[in-house]
Amino acid sequence: MNTITLGELTVSAQGLGCMGMSSVYGAADWDESTRTIRRALDLGVTLLDTAAGYGDGHNEVLIGRAIAGRRDEVQLATKAGLSYARGKVSLNGAPDHLKASCDASLLRLGVDVIDLYYLHRVAPDVPLEESVGALADLVADGKVRAIGLCEIDGDQLRAAHAIHPITAVQSEYSLWWREPEQTLVDVARELGVGLVPFSPLGRGFLTGALSADTLPADDTRRALPRFADDAMAANASLVEAVRAVAATHDATPAQVALAWVGAQSDRLGIPVVPIPGTKRVHRLEENAAAADLQLSEADLNALDGLGAPGRGRPLLNRARRSVHREPDDRFPVAITPDDAPDLLLLCAREVR
Repeated sequence: MNTITLGELTVSAQGLGCMGMSSVYGAADWDESTRTIRRALDLGVTLLDTAAGYGDGHNEVLIGRAIAGRRDEVQLATKAGLSYARGKVSLNGAPDHLKASCDASLLRLGVDVIDLYYLHRVAPDVPLEESVGALADLVADGKVRAIGLCEIDGDQLRAAHAIHPITAVQSEYSLWWREPEQTLVDVARELGVGLVPFSPLGRGFLTGALSADTLPADDTRRALPRFADDAMAANASLVEAVRAVAATHDATPAQVALAWVGAQSDRLGIPVVPIPGTKRVHRLEENAAAADLQLSEADLNALDGLGAPGRGRPLLNRARRSVHREPDDRFPVAITPDDAPDLLLLCAREVR
């Protein structure tokens, strides 16, 4: 697979999002997930994306075991600042917490250094500069090679970059969700920061395989307004348009959607490395093949019009989110550094 430069890192043109391997999108199988990770490395997909908060540490343990003996083939990206403690989700950008979380991640992953370390979310009660300063300290300590931020806007990126160079920003971005083009891309281009899109397949919607009938009852997407029955029905024509382009290339809708995202590196003028998530080998192979799919300018222009900001059906981006999220029932008062030992206990737990 071709590679892309993110700051001082050289990564595969497409990464692998591993969140779903820890029962976020329905049940997951440890052995199949392990096979998927190892097959990714065989195919040259070397950027693996995880987080301390995925499965209460399960995800990092899984990845650490899957890459044993192959560390030199991998660029590991993980995150801190969004934590699960005593059954609640909370944001914590306190420097002590971020540093303790990094130590715990290193142990769970079984590595000496993390290639790309993200602040998972900006905590509303901690100045961004303090959180970024802690990540900079981790770089200076040799525990982290590069740092990134998740779900931020251009002003926040500029403020963070003034503290320490930011290698990448991770945001949702796909044909179905174009918000970063309005809020982030111009500043990223100016500062030389890459974009790592999560959910480049529109949380699976752009595969054409999802419907109200096929989405598992325990799937977290059922809580999203975009996956309400009326929203999915209203957006069905978007999938059909992607399917039509796919037919001209003997490709799948998922491959076309991923190829569109990959093509944005040249069109936006910044490195763009999508990280589609899967927990199955056959889906990984389908996704990875998209890195070789070349869409024509006519294809790209036709697809652009489907999900361009400000166009299309009102339900297209029905669930708009603010990057300045205030505390609510999902994100209560942030946990304190006193909770860090709970994270460290995960390192010794047998997770399967």
